[in-house]
Amino acid sequence: MNHLKGLIREVPDFPKPGILFYDITTLLKDAEGLKCVIDGLSANYKGQKIDTVVGIEARGFIFAPAVAYALGAGFVPVRKPGKLPAAAERVEYQLEYGTDVLEIHRDAVDIGHRVLIVDDVLATGGTAAAVTKLVRQLKGEVVGLQFVIELGFLKGREKLPGLKVEALVNY
Repeated sequence: MNHLKGLIREVPDFPKPGILFYDITTLLKDAEGLKCVIDGLSANYKGQKIDTVVGIEARGFIFAPAVAYALGAGFVPVRKPGKLPAAAERVEYQLEYGTDVLEIHRDAVDIGHRVLIVDDVLATGGTAAAVTKLVRQLKGEVVGLQFVIELGFLKGREKLPGLKVEALVNY
């Protein structure tokens, strides 16, 4: 999967000075690259009865529905507060400076459903850990987390102990 790195644009000083942003729009526009990503994210779960693929707002929405389709599973979005129209579970989690909140519909995951969580980037792991908590609040079973990119130097995996965590590209 290292050939995917060549399709990811590195943008220095975005969104603020000192940050190196990994832009996936250049990967998305490449038909073979996009196919490789969807195939790669779903490969380890083919034939493993995945009931639901959860995508994290916002870029997780790009990949999770396609992975769900490839696995014959349903897709569920996890959103920022106030975006879901029905009763929702919520979790507040710690950011580097402050907190944030994510929500999922209360009826989005049935008890015992096998859930795969998909997002674009694993950085510090806070968002992924929060989504894992939401799925577990609904009594779903998190069978794994799949990412396009992992920023290993930020040690996000450490917030996901005991879980199967995989990324296609590592920095």
